[in-house]
Amino acid sequence: MNLIGEHTDYNDGFVMPAALDFSTYVEVSPLEQHRLHIHSENFNEEVEVDLDDQNLAARGHWSDYPIGVAVMLGRAGHRLRGASLRIRGDVPIGSGLSSSAAIEVATACALNANSGLEIDKRELALLCQRAENEFVGAHVGIMDQFVSLFGHAQKALLLDCRSLEFKLLPLPDNVRLIICNTMVKHELASSAYNERRAQCEEGVRLLSRVYPNVRALRDVSIEQLEQHRSELPEVIYRRCRHVVTENARVIEAGAALERHDLKRFGKLMAESHVSLRDDYEVSADELDLMVELAQKIDGVYGARMTGGGFGGSTVNLVQEEKADEFRARIAEEYDRATGLTPEIYVTNAANGAEEVS
Repeated sequence: MNLIGEHTDYNDGFVMPAALDFSTYVEVSPLEQHRLHIHSENFNEEVEVDLDDQNLAARGHWSDYPIGVAVMLGRAGHRLRGASLRIRGDVPIGSGLSSSAAIEVATACALNANSGLEIDKRELALLCQRAENEFVGAHVGIMDQFVSLFGHAQKALLLDCRSLEFKLLPLPDNVRLIICNTMVKHELASSAYNERRAQCEEGVRLLSRVYPNVRALRDVSIEQLEQHRSELPEVIYRRCRHVVTENARVIEAGAALERHDLKRFGKLMAESHVSLRDDYEVSADELDLMVELAQKIDGVYGARMTGGGFGGSTVNLVQEEKADEFRARIAEEYDRATGLTPEIYVTNAANGAEEVS
């Protein structure tokens, strides 16, 4: 789950996610045949594929994620041993909490161990991203896979999406991360996501005419953007302004966490939501309402939409002693306003993928 830094990852920018205390488990055992046998306990389905099949392709099924990981490991030159995988998970599906990254990372770790490989975690994260980009066909950034591997209990992770350098930042013990699923996902989400990426790329193309060193919006300062505002179409300018200011907010939010300034961190979350709503235009009425309701509740440091947008979830930074009251009030008030019963998860930052027995 991303605390702050939305739509910056595919612009080579900065993000601040945390791994949450939900899990996807992959139980692995070797097979003599060069095959994958996959059983999902959640869907009560089984799939089997030949790892030597060069024509494996996505088919819009849950199994695309583990199969895609195996395919990308193979394309990267890693010889996989046949495996039987039993998958189960408690990561909520469709709520914007990266269930796809969870299954990718858990599968990658299981296949890595089963085959006696020693692939480092950065390469695993990149291969999982490639599985989703090239096999599944979702053009996601690196953030979800990276934090699913490198996350740490009671820490947020500030990640440079270009260099993949990161640092862990402290989250106070007396704070809870509360996820509020609006139970709404608007149909235009996928096409609008691709449109936003294209608009950012157009902004880079135009700005690189005057700043040849600009390879991504990560390389643009707010001063440079404002200086050349008149040379950009208005919608391109606003998309660029969100990304440039959001990158700055992530860096400032990291400094706020280091000095334990949750009040400032919360203000930056609020500014992020406004920018996503007005400049990037990826919020939704339900998300705006959920944030507005949260900001009126005692004990809330900050609230904002999280994820791609057009529905999905908000993230809220809440005092631990106020968590139960927050959950009850926001559920009641959101239901009263919309007729929808939200899913609300009170969570902690947790460790990333690890072997358990």
